[in-house]
Amino acid sequence: MLLASAAALPLLLGTAGCRSSDVFTGPDPLAGRPPLGHDVLTLQAVIAAEENMIDLYRLAISGDSGTSRARTLRSLQGQHQQHLVQLKARLIVPPAWGVRGDGQSPRERGGSGGGRPPRASTVSITRLRAAERASAADLVRRLATAPPALAQLLASIAASDATHVTALGG
Repeated sequence: MLLASAAALPLLLGTAGCRSSDVFTGPDPLAGRPPLGHDVLTLQAVIAAEENMIDLYRLAISGDSGTSRARTLRSLQGQHQQHLVQLKARLIVPPAWGVRGDGQSPRERGGSGGGRPPRASTVSITRLRAAERASAADLVRRLATAPPALAQLLASIAASDATHVTALGG
């Protein structure tokens, strides 16, 4: 009797014009993948921005290798690489979704940090300071909607970016 009732439920719902999401709470298992959560989207955007910042430093270092300023730039780039490791450790996306949920990594989609970094000849200390300021401001804006543990990490990275502006002479 119980087995017959369970088998008849989809037929009953279909004739009543109901969808499975009308009957059950939570995501509809028949509707496909649920959308990525806000915290996942935030992490993906911040990861893409960190990758772009690392690329900016790489280009600046390649145009200024062998100087004491290059050592400073390598140190700051290393801090961004540490940030990237911490951010990626918090990102949990099912393998079938790919990095962004659509099978493309942030770099394949152009990232969220303004696309590709400029060529080495255009990456100046002024450009790095501006990028660090913009990154710190963006991270602070994200604090209001981030879950507490993520907000703590974002605040820490924003503070680090602000100190980088000073280290770069600004």
